[in-house]
Amino acid sequence: MSYAGDLSPHEAWAKLEEGALLVDVRTVGEWALTGTPDTTGTPHPPLFLQWNLAGGIPNPQFIAQLRQLAAEAGNTELLFLCRSGVRSVAAAHAATDAGFTSYNVLEGFEGEPDRQGERTVNGWRNRGLPTNAENY
Repeated sequence: MSYAGDLSPHEAWAKLEEGALLVDVRTVGEWALTGTPDTTGTPHPPLFLQWNLAGGIPNPQFIAQLRQLAAEAGNTELLFLCRSGVRSVAAAHAATDAGFTSYNVLEGFEGEPDRQGERTVNGWRNRGLPTNAENY
């Protein structure tokens, strides 16, 4: 089964304002290194749930953990975000298969790299959406 669709970062923000739940599937190291989305002003704080564990090992408890965290938030419409939009597609597919209404946030948190390899082209952070990454 395919997930519900792809959203630009700004489309995702509009859905968050309506009550959807953002799920950041990057790693703990990525959250620490580049910051995280800030959903202050929307009904729900983001969920932080690694799709892959340290060393790139798939998280075998991803769906079980997602069920628990999403139930606590009382929401089943989920928006998945990763660094550049690859892991979030896989997570959206898995969550859809588990019964959630799932969207992928295009471009990810950091977006694509420019010619120098810096992630400045697009993505949540580069589109000016709220983050806790002011010092990154």
